[in-house]
Amino acid sequence: MKQLVDVYPTRKSSEPALLERKDPVVYQSRLNQSEIGTDELSFYEQNGYLFLESFFQEEEVEEFKQETKRLLTESRGSDRPEVILEPEGEEVRSVFAVHKDDVFFQKLANSPRLLAIVKQILGSDVYIHQSRINFKPGFTGKEFYWHSDFETWHAEDGMPRMRALSCSIALEDNNIYNGALMIIPGSHQWFVSCVGETPEDHFKDSLRRQEYGVPDQESLTKLVQQGGINMPTGKAGSVLLFDCNVMHGSSANISPYPRSNAFFVYNSVENKLEDPFASQKPRPDYIATR
Repeated sequence: MKQLVDVYPTRKSSEPALLERKDPVVYQSRLNQSEIGTDELSFYEQNGYLFLESFFQEEEVEEFKQETKRLLTESRGSDRPEVILEPEGEEVRSVFAVHKDDVFFQKLANSPRLLAIVKQILGSDVYIHQSRINFKPGFTGKEFYWHSDFETWHAEDGMPRMRALSCSIALEDNNIYNGALMIIPGSHQWFVSCVGETPEDHFKDSLRRQEYGVPDQESLTKLVQQGGINMPTGKAGSVLLFDCNVMHGSSANISPYPRSNAFFVYNSVENKLEDPFASQKPRPDYIATR
């Protein structure tokens, strides 16, 4: 596959760098759906995320919880590569490719209401680049360090441009105590070029604890000084949409309250994957649909 020009070089230099974004954030400004308005669209464009409180109804949320418990029970002790364990432990951290392998979550990923918003922002038809359920059990759920998803998707999957977004659906209540996601508003306008050559089969370790493609502390400090840190929290059934390049992370969960989220990554059909930009070979299909 012929590779496009790399406009977001990363893992190729011995020094990190902050590069200005070269792509739009919102690709369709004219409203073509009724789920969000111009104010919400502008907020997303400026901040790189949008939080929709109680997007799903209570009866839907109860079904979410039952299906999440079922998936967790089925995944414990599984040797399927889609099941990722916590670092230095045997508890389930994530289950990937749920939009392919699980009928309930496949239906959820194709929610017409969600797709209407996603297509509004990305300005085209979309497909699922990646899906997963993240589990963060009470007391033992580990952290996810600061990162831009696009940096990894670009380097290891070959995603050429910033025309993708993540949808995080709260399957349990997200609060300030149980390791909810933190976002640096406005950070999506800057690409942090990281150092360190990608090891072979890096995904086998990075899905448990990432050590390459990690932003440097100086760049993170600059981004936080510019935009601060927000933590969107809310009840189960709330939805967080965030740009592929926004800097985000979460702390460990030492509270008794579990936190589980469904993640669906939507990519524009006009942003199809190329050869990886900083890796020897693409990651498996269950991590990055090609």
